Amino acid sequence: MRQLMWFRTDLRVHDNSALAAAMAAGPTVALFLLSPGEWQAHHDAPVKVDFWLRNLAHLQQQLHQLNVPLLIAKADTWSEAPQVLARLCQEHDIAAVQVNDEYGVHESRRDEACASLLAQQGVAFKGHLDQLFFQPGSLLTQSGTYFQVFSQFRKVCYRRLQIALPRCLPLPAAQAPLPIVSDELPTEIDGFPTPSANLQHYWPAGEAEAQRRLDAFAAEQMEWYDQRRDFPAVPGTSQLSSYLAAGVISPRQCLHAALAVNRGEFDSGNPGVVCWINELLWREFYKHILVGYPRVSMGRAFRVETDAVAWRQAPADLAAWQEGRTGLPIIDAAMRQLVATGWMHNRLRMVVAMFLTKNLLIDWREGERFFMQHLVDGDLAANNGGWQWSSSTGTDSAPYFRIFNPLSQSAKFDPDGRFIRHWLPELVDLNKKDIHNPHTTAHLGGGLFGGIDYPRPIVDLGKSRTRALAAFKCLPHLSTLEADGP
Repeated sequence: MRQLMWFRTDLRVHDNSALAAAMAAGPTVALFLLSPGEWQAHHDAPVKVDFWLRNLAHLQQQLHQLNVPLLIAKADTWSEAPQVLARLCQEHDIAAVQVNDEYGVHESRRDEACASLLAQQGVAFKGHLDQLFFQPGSLLTQSGTYFQVFSQFRKVCYRRLQIALPRCLPLPAAQAPLPIVSDELPTEIDGFPTPSANLQHYWPAGEAEAQRRLDAFAAEQMEWYDQRRDFPAVPGTSQLSSYLAAGVISPRQCLHAALAVNRGEFDSGNPGVVCWINELLWREFYKHILVGYPRVSMGRAFRVETDAVAWRQAPADLAAWQEGRTGLPIIDAAMRQLVATGWMHNRLRMVVAMFLTKNLLIDWREGERFFMQHLVDGDLAANNGGWQWSSSTGTDSAPYFRIFNPLSQSAKFDPDGRFIRHWLPELVDLNKKDIHNPHTTAHLGGGLFGGIDYPRPIVDLGKSRTRALAAFKCLPHLSTLEADGP
């Protein structure tokens, strides 16, 4: 009985739950749907769409080795997906559509609509657990609710993983050739301009590249991850987030690589490895939150009382933040990194998010949207979770009175100014003390230093902190308990 494997954010052939199930059940045809209208509605970045397309080219080559043809169809919005799937199933005599589950509320509604229409044709729609270790709803508190505190969620994950470690699935054996020709892949999509070759260079496509990065990180850096991960000028992170977001590598593959380094230990052994495993579990936690609290998929704050924060309408300040000209070097360097590479160091994501939401008192949704419009690793759960953590509106979020000072963060995590000098070459000649706050020097007046223009800070950090505290203090029932941080 012929199967249709619908690829979404799972662009790989190794350790792919739905693909393995499809090829075990019968002759398999693969599908990828182009949905530019939906991608625009969800603010997907051109660099992210380009990354998908380049990975699709690698995927098609790998599927060819398995004799699985890859079809490309268009469903401009997800509301069109059920009809497109129904037509393809009729054309190719499909008995079942196999998918790996996705967890945003819009994705869930799309899949429910697809399953309902296909059932009328007698076609099964089968979902599989793939991008998570645990099915949402299978890890609950004693009162039967989804966890809201990461440390509690992590403890349960550790216990479950030690009892039953999810295995990586082998590559399926090649099937007999089918009389179906793969479709030609697009190289660009209207509305999503192709990024520069320089930007593409940061993110080579394909499973082999993802595995190379994982292997190199495990061999050379993972054991020191806890010591190096917060320093943006140091190559201390895995650089795997874009590959995980597109499903070019699985979290199971990542977990097994970490356990191999740590001799099978989850919460003991090497602290660097344990720290990195925790990052995989943070990713898991935020996806469970999408299911347990669907309002966060719809632009709502997790902590509903924070919807009453009197956010400022300050388009000039927002533009200065977006364009990296706030006058605070660590903020501006981080924003320039994002626009130039499609990625930002995680420590800096928190720093710039707190600056926008606390010092500028601008709605976190503005920042969340801008990030999605530029991130190659844009992922609703992780991006929303990070922004709501930083803005004190989310689950397990930073208490409203914890506000990162960008100057002290800069001095602590970029002590020699290496990161700042790379992205702000106009400040390259400043010493390692002055580079964090150039306007404290007597030489920098009127925004000029050595004939090079650099703006004065757009906000007073002390006064803006007081303003943010006042805005949050007036909210009813706002907890001031300390919480975990990502």
